Amino acid sequence: MLIRAGYDLTLRAFAPTPMIAMLNIRPERLSDLRTGQAISTDRGVSMDHYHDTFGNFCSRMIMPPGVTTLSCDFVIEDEGVTDRQSPLAIQHEVTELPTDVLMYLFSSRYCDTEHLSNIAWGLFGHFPAGWQRVQAIVDFVHQHLTYGYQYARPTRTAYEAYQERVGVCRDFAHLAVALCRCMNIPARYCSGYLGDIGIEPVPIPMDFHAWFEVYLSGEWHSFDARHRVPRIGRILMACGRDAADTALTTAFGSVQLIGFNVHTDEVSGELIDQLHRMAA
Repeated sequence: MLIRAGYDLTLRAFAPTPMIAMLNIRPERLSDLRTGQAISTDRGVSMDHYHDTFGNFCSRMIMPPGVTTLSCDFVIEDEGVTDRQSPLAIQHEVTELPTDVLMYLFSSRYCDTEHLSNIAWGLFGHFPAGWQRVQAIVDFVHQHLTYGYQYARPTRTAYEAYQERVGVCRDFAHLAVALCRCMNIPARYCSGYLGDIGIEPVPIPMDFHAWFEVYLSGEWHSFDARHRVPRIGRILMACGRDAADTALTTAFGSVQLIGFNVHTDEVSGELIDQLHRMAA
């Protein structure tokens, strides 16, 4: 299947302001692209690009004073199947984990495991290690937290979400990640696109989405505590220890977000030819 995705982010800067954007898809999905997916601006802002510690593709720029819109529009090929299910996937002993995976066991800015360790072992210590324990954590977080945009708070930690019992998708992901780490299961935070594909359309504006991945049986597996059920059409943009590592934009100065639009839709192959003709 083909998915057309992209965004328009409108920002206001009050002075020339350095900024880093993490708005590209992950390198492992580049081979699935059927069109380009470069960031463009309506003011000709120049950019430099690099890969960060976590393998995310980042863009550096200086936002000029005034209003600037960052845009992207691309088509990507997707298998069109739900998230892979591996109920027999095993949990590794910590001594067996690859060195580059160990960082996903530690406490981080928003995944404050030091406050949740005893809670986690009390809730999930009796579940079989591996896939079943992760699924139990997903089920718990899904039921424990109430979702709503009105509950959004960028400073909320996993423990605070556990206490307050409310949040948005990033809070669902942070709490699940922290609980997994408490149980010695490597878990990383993920951000990207997830459209209403294979489900009834949701009557709210499209947004970027947060989910998480766990390391079982030598591979990373996707889980989603917000939706709980397997979904179709995830497009991974960035992953890290938590949302601090995957921020859409990081400005080193005063920048306001004044416009936000995201689209993610299944499309036909004819659209690619149309887009190529428009680009020519």
